[in-house]
Amino acid sequence: MTESRDTAERRLAMRSMRRGIKEMDLILSDFAGRHLAVLSDDELAIYDQLLEENDHDIYAWVNGQTEAPGLYAAMVVQIAKGAKGIVRPR
Repeated sequence: MTESRDTAERRLAMRSMRRGIKEMDLILSDFAGRHLAVLSDDELAIYDQLLEENDHDIYAWVNGQTEAPGLYAAMVVQIAKGAKGIVRPR
């Protein structure tokens, strides 16, 4: 059975706010609230895959400690724009 777009967005929003570390709850919840509704279907699928990654890895990508894999690079840049004040001073 295929998941509807609305169901996917709600599932991803929930997964964004229930992470392993609080910083990622804040960062990804903010991103999801601002972007899920406007992401293309392909971007939504990439975000779904990103959420399968380890929180510590995602956090390192977002704060620039390590480079994000190519598949996630553009999305991580978008996520990092909303993470100011959480991963680095404003």
